[in-house]
Amino acid sequence: MVHACLFLCGARNLIGGSIRFPYIQENRRNFMANKKDTYRAKIVVIGDGACGKTCMLEVYKSGIFPEDYVPTIVDNFVMKEELTAGEVVLTLWDTSGQDEYDALRPLSYSNANLIIICYSIEKKDRLGNIEEKWLTEIQNLCKNVPYFLIGLKSDIRDNASPSQTEKYVSTEEGKELAQKIGASYFSECSALTQKNIKETFEEIGNYIIKHQKETSYQKGFKFFYCC
Repeated sequence: MVHACLFLCGARNLIGGSIRFPYIQENRRNFMANKKDTYRAKIVVIGDGACGKTCMLEVYKSGIFPEDYVPTIVDNFVMKEELTAGEVVLTLWDTSGQDEYDALRPLSYSNANLIIICYSIEKKDRLGNIEEKWLTEIQNLCKNVPYFLIGLKSDIRDNASPSQTEKYVSTEEGKELAQKIGASYFSECSALTQKNIKETFEEIGNYIIKHQKETSYQKGFKFFYCC
């Protein structure tokens, strides 16, 4: 009995009547230090039909470029990004750009956290649709949601001869348009070569984390974890 009492007294620290085990507390601190916050976001991808939206998303999801073009009506899938700033779960909604689905597409915007406006670098004559159609649509349906501008099919311009490059949307023209419409981010990608696909979605993830942190702090929310 005496030995048992001495063992317990030697193994525990009595502070305010509670028993504290230093090694358990240290492990808990290490666990909490290594635990990353998890953020979630719904992202809606819009743009003209055949501009490359679905190919970009398919390459991001599977790493495989789809050879056959099948017009999308609406599709969605979930991807997870493990970033230095935290873990972000992205629910990506691929929408149709065809005019016949203009009445259906607005249903996709519900509860969106970010809009990605896409255009084809190959189709310079359709660049005006960004302002005339897509920006107007999101301002009418979800005006407070941030949006990115992404140019697709950059490989076509990259592989063109110098005499042919003027027929495509240049990087500078894309940047100027992004600034003009107030896009939060601009990039160019190629689904065929996978150029800048990974980097673009990492940037999307980091933006979501930063934006949600700022929004939470402004509203006075804090993140809590259950044991």
